[in-house]
Amino acid sequence: MKICVVGVGYVGLVTAACLAEAGNDVTCVDNNEKKIQGLVNGIIPIYEPGLTELVKHNKKLNRLHFTTDLKSGVNNSLIIFLAVGTPPAEDGSPDMSAILSVAGDIAACLSEYRIVVTKSTVPVGTHQKITDIIRSRTKVAFDYVSNPEFLKEGAAVEDFMSPDRIIIGTTNTTVRETMKRLYGPFMRRSNRILFMDPASAEMTKYAANIMLATRISFMNEISALCEKLGADVELVRHGVGSDSRIGPSFLFPGVGYGGSCLPKDVSALIHVGHEHGVEMKITKSVQEVNELSQQRFAKRIIDYFSGHTDETVLAVWGLAFKSKTDDVRQSPAIYCIARLLKQKMKIRAYDPEAGFAAKSALQGRIEIVQNGYDALDNADALVIFTDWQEFRNPDFELIAKKLKKAVIFDGRNLYDPDVVKNAGIEYHSIGRKARLPKEMPKTRLT
Repeated sequence: MKICVVGVGYVGLVTAACLAEAGNDVTCVDNNEKKIQGLVNGIIPIYEPGLTELVKHNKKLNRLHFTTDLKSGVNNSLIIFLAVGTPPAEDGSPDMSAILSVAGDIAACLSEYRIVVTKSTVPVGTHQKITDIIRSRTKVAFDYVSNPEFLKEGAAVEDFMSPDRIIIGTTNTTVRETMKRLYGPFMRRSNRILFMDPASAEMTKYAANIMLATRISFMNEISALCEKLGADVELVRHGVGSDSRIGPSFLFPGVGYGGSCLPKDVSALIHVGHEHGVEMKITKSVQEVNELSQQRFAKRIIDYFSGHTDETVLAVWGLAFKSKTDDVRQSPAIYCIARLLKQKMKIRAYDPEAGFAAKSALQGRIEIVQNGYDALDNADALVIFTDWQEFRNPDFELIAKKLKKAVIFDGRNLYDPDVVKNAGIEYHSIGRKARLPKEMPKTRLT
């Protein structure tokens, strides 16, 4: 099939590359000339495992094209995907200006029948707004589909190529068959396409993300109580997750969720509920607990060094909101580091992919190193924010040797507390008692 994807951000580029990999002819359109020229020259603007290879492979086979010319993309495609950003506005509602503007631009380009598909996360009712905009500006026939994405950063290519489910929001039986054929190559093991009306498809996306955010916040709230009562949240997590009605996914306690999806969608659902007179009490609590989780972790570090924070140097491992991405949007690491910087602490940080983005987000106020162990030299503690695989089995003896004082604050519960303790390191994690080494190492003077 011939497809046009409008917007080459995270969702748009992954969608385009994966559809091209299935043999479709895909044209990507974006008004950012620099980004489009970069893609033409093989420069991929985001880090996502497997994406660079897909883009280059399908460009070489002439199945993936990049342009700023919306009209050519629309005229040469049957299906037009909208993958335009809907960032949060100041009041927490999604900013719909870009996607509604693009809908009008598409209407001006239509010369014959097309199927317009929204991939972006949009509030319930957007299907009607976009339909009304296009209908008001053209007499050309078209159909509208809501097709929300469920891509996890760090596993987006895998998620697209082998999805848990595909949600198709349309009441037109002919369009259903067209979308079924489009996604057929990704359904070879079993049919996981769910058809519903557009409003239900839009709501499904929000409901799914808020459910995931709720599980995370609930475990973080439980972890705070575990610390007070002497329970081990990791044991609790295993006990709860073994219940077949609950399962183990998204029950990991930590410093809080972040990224471009969960925080934005939580805020958006609260706003939509307010607009329609429905108070989203659980969703509000999820948001509050997430904020408290980040505040609590930062405060723990500040309190530990109380009285001499301005003399404290912290080594930081992890800046992205999660592993396998360079995305620092709403990252707990950025939030916590900003609070630590206010206390005049110095930060020396390492992240495999997100160093440049994090330094920019923090106005250059942190030092970035190219190796995790380089961050440790004479630092007063190691702080871990992101669960990168390379952080999971470090050389604890080397860590203890390099740090001025052997202390770890682990915001992701990566380590066995006894292993860290036996290495002579003081260990502070989430929802577990602080573990002091058998013999407290002496602070080395510099």
